Amino acid sequence: MSLLRTRGLTRRFDGLTAVEDVDFDLPEGQVRALIGPNGAGKTTFVSMLCGRIWPTCGTVEFAGRDVSALPAHKRIALGMAYTFQITSVFPRLTVAENVGLAARRVRLEGEGARLAQALKRVGLGAHHKALAGDLSYGHQRLLEIAMGLAQEPRLLILDEPTQGLTDAEIDAFKALVRALKAATTILLIEHNMSVVMEVADRVTVLDFGKVLAEGPPAAIRADRAVQAAYLGAPA
Repeated sequence: MSLLRTRGLTRRFDGLTAVEDVDFDLPEGQVRALIGPNGAGKTTFVSMLCGRIWPTCGTVEFAGRDVSALPAHKRIALGMAYTFQITSVFPRLTVAENVGLAARRVRLEGEGARLAQALKRVGLGAHHKALAGDLSYGHQRLLEIAMGLAQEPRLLILDEPTQGLTDAEIDAFKALVRALKAATTILLIEHNMSVVMEVADRVTVLDFGKVLAEGPPAAIRADRAVQAAYLGAPA
């Protein structure tokens, strides 16, 4: 059964169709990558999944429930968590306080232990007393992931999580995703194709607001239509 499902999902802005008639199924326990060129509709699509914007038409289902009309905070309470493409931490709060706020959004018991575990998993355990605004951009990205993990979501949506990370941090992120997949379904919006090819079970490609292709990473890499639209010819 799909944990996340859309049918005919469409969003128009003043006559411009950003996402058009997208049918999408994400089974529980899968790591799915969503890729495509700039302007392909990825952010708009994810924003509709999360409840940040409403679809013009079509439906979003989560865990068998139609959530198309639910606001973002109610989807979070059902088990969705997401990070933004642009960092959205509270810069004047400590790292620990940021994660604590995220945990309290879903009223978790044992918050302290979950907070510490989330920070340790992303490599920020030693920075728990630092102000979030004093972290490097890459560490702020990792803090956002920790904030998502603290909610113990059924679905974790990560929008450009490796942007600004060092090579070593990217390697650690890949290991983190592999460790998480046993307990959490992950939707990954990512431009770093090394990350996509190494951690995703399946890849969905958007182009001009429509699904261009979908399949295992190797098949997507070899797909001529995907190469023409996004990847370029293989070396």
